[in-house]
Amino acid sequence: MELNTYPLVCTRGVVLYPNQEIVIDVGRDTSVHAVENAQDNYDKKICLFSQKELEQENPATEDIYSVGTLCEVRHIRRFDNFLRVKFRGIKRVKLNKWINGSLSDLVEVEILESEKQDTVEEEALIRMIADELDRMQGQDRFVTKEIVMEISKGMGGEFLSDKAVQGLPLDLERKQKYLETLGVNDRLMMLLQDMAKEKKMSEVEKQINETVKERIDQGQKDYYLREKMNVIREELGDTVAQDEDAAKIRKRLAENPYPDYIKKKVSDEVSRYEMLPMASGETGVIKAYIDWLMDLPWWQQTKDNEDLNAAEATLNADHYGLEKVKERILEYLAVKQMTNSLNAPIICLVGPPGVGKTSLAKSVARALDRKFVKMSLGGVRDEAEIRGHRRTYLGALPGRIIQGMKKAGVTNPVFLIDEIDKMASDYKGDPSSAMLEVLDPEQNSVFSDHYIEEPYDLSKVLFIATANYLENIPPALRDRLEIIELSSYTDAEKVHIAKDHLVPKQLKLNGLKPSQLKIDDDMLLYLIRYYTREAGVRSLERTIATICRKTVLAILKNNKRSIKLTKKLVHEWLGNEKVDYGKKEKKDQVGTVTGLAYTSFGGDILQIEATRFTGKGRLVLTGQLGDVMKESASIALDYVRTHATEFKIDPKLFEENDVHIHVPEGAVPKDGPSAGVTMTTALVSCFSNIPVKANLAMTGEVTLRGNVLPIGGLKEKSLAAHRSGIDTILIPKENVKDLDDVPQEVKDAVTFIPCSNVSQVLHNALVK
Repeated sequence: MELNTYPLVCTRGVVLYPNQEIVIDVGRDTSVHAVENAQDNYDKKICLFSQKELEQENPATEDIYSVGTLCEVRHIRRFDNFLRVKFRGIKRVKLNKWINGSLSDLVEVEILESEKQDTVEEEALIRMIADELDRMQGQDRFVTKEIVMEISKGMGGEFLSDKAVQGLPLDLERKQKYLETLGVNDRLMMLLQDMAKEKKMSEVEKQINETVKERIDQGQKDYYLREKMNVIREELGDTVAQDEDAAKIRKRLAENPYPDYIKKKVSDEVSRYEMLPMASGETGVIKAYIDWLMDLPWWQQTKDNEDLNAAEATLNADHYGLEKVKERILEYLAVKQMTNSLNAPIICLVGPPGVGKTSLAKSVARALDRKFVKMSLGGVRDEAEIRGHRRTYLGALPGRIIQGMKKAGVTNPVFLIDEIDKMASDYKGDPSSAMLEVLDPEQNSVFSDHYIEEPYDLSKVLFIATANYLENIPPALRDRLEIIELSSYTDAEKVHIAKDHLVPKQLKLNGLKPSQLKIDDDMLLYLIRYYTREAGVRSLERTIATICRKTVLAILKNNKRSIKLTKKLVHEWLGNEKVDYGKKEKKDQVGTVTGLAYTSFGGDILQIEATRFTGKGRLVLTGQLGDVMKESASIALDYVRTHATEFKIDPKLFEENDVHIHVPEGAVPKDGPSAGVTMTTALVSCFSNIPVKANLAMTGEVTLRGNVLPIGGLKEKSLAAHRSGIDTILIPKENVKDLDDVPQEVKDAVTFIPCSNVSQVLHNALVK
């Protein structure tokens, strides 16, 4: 057995036979080095072995076929990243050993010779192949003039089998099989079989081509018949309506400044519409789509009210207070006037129910002289509600955004997106994700609706969203919104709103004249405090409506001319007082401190009580307290124990007594980080027997070092204290900046004392 060593190149999908030439692009570093190695050291001799898997980047012995071809490098052309090499096959070789080199690999191979078989059979096979090639010449791509000429020269079976198979469209395994088959007659037999198979394939292809041609001809025939049918229908007068529709659409397109891409889209759809018979189910679908495209506002817009004073007057007439929102709208108008072009902001009004978020959006539209449209997202689960349905679905419609724009009829309405925090998601998609494109000023100039299929510009729309709870809005959506928080109304603001808006509105709705029912400010305040408990004014409006109805009944039944509302009448008509606000203590007491609470209905005061009795140093907490308040109580007790000597308290008392802290109204859950100083003061008072001032309230969280931490809701808490008759409030020093939000009437009546540590709190709270 003769063994020789040569450089190795692994080919992908290529098999080279002896006496044949092929050009291959060589790109892998190892292959490039192998070609150069063959040039320099192996008399241009190299071995090509084919990979089993084309994707294999670094093949090993098991990844290549065992039989390959010994070749001669005939020509090399160099490019930047690869070599283009012409190889000529010499002999079949069998892989004996793979030798890994530093730059390129070598293979030790055994030379394989073709085996001559029966001579007569060989000649018969050659003749059959020659006849078959002669018949197939001009019909098949692989039968070239070159092969026919070679046969006419009388080439042998060995040469013919290798030459003819090179052009056959065979898969890699079959080509490799030819290389591995050493018997000449065996290869010729395989060649004859593959040629017969190729001939059959050609016949099938020809048949398919004829079928396709017949169908195309049938399509042209159908078109001709359809045109003929249209002429007949025209003679009968069936297509008049369809043609009139198309003519109207084209006329409307020509007369109006629709965008070019919409004109093209509508023209294409009109052409399709005209081609279809009237009875076709698709005509209605196409007509509906054309109507949507034509009816949507593409260029129409209203002119904004540029009189800033008039806009401010409109906002003030509709709403009392809400200064931040009004200021933001006026800023928008001013900047728009100054720049003459401005992407509309996405404003989100966040606040409890009934504070006027929705009605404020309507007032903004009135102030700007813009059209107003509203879309409520409460309970919306399907993404198609926002983006629309694909036109392929039966009964498809655009999404609510596009529907709202069509309803507005202009490109720059005020668009209210109500209850944006109430969206849900299920298997039909996540509508909050679809809202990202609508509410992102960077994206909404090319908003895409599944039904319309063409980009729609929402950048001129002034979107105003409303929400009750900011934390329910997904973070990605919240990031695109300009959040403006609306806090609950103060009692004074509610009186103004009732006097200026609610009472006149309900008098009108119930057919009363202003002289027939008189409600003074004190009675309004009485209704607000003792018959409603809310952040907004919805319940107050219902209460006023009830009084108006009772008034109408009394006037008609008892023949009264007018009625002045009194407490006696209110008790008679509405029953006993429904709401009991916290009241301050009448006298200074030991272990009882007035704290301030912030609820969803506004502020309130609550008493925190502490007592001690003989025990083992346990801490008992009652009053439905949350985890944060329980921790505040533990911190307060530990702080008092640590500084017992400073407060002149005997440390043994803590070991010999149990402590009970109670926050009254045990059925109402309470939590929040603002009761620390109150509990600390109650404990110090309890253990030192020093009373706490009754006309004083406090708020703030405490640390183990005695620092007073800031709190939220100072405005609401201050109003509650003022309403309860308290004249001094202790607040954390860091909350001084929040006093700007406290109404002036409260600041005039109440003394605010900032405290940074517990010592200052106790100095001001305990009776000297």
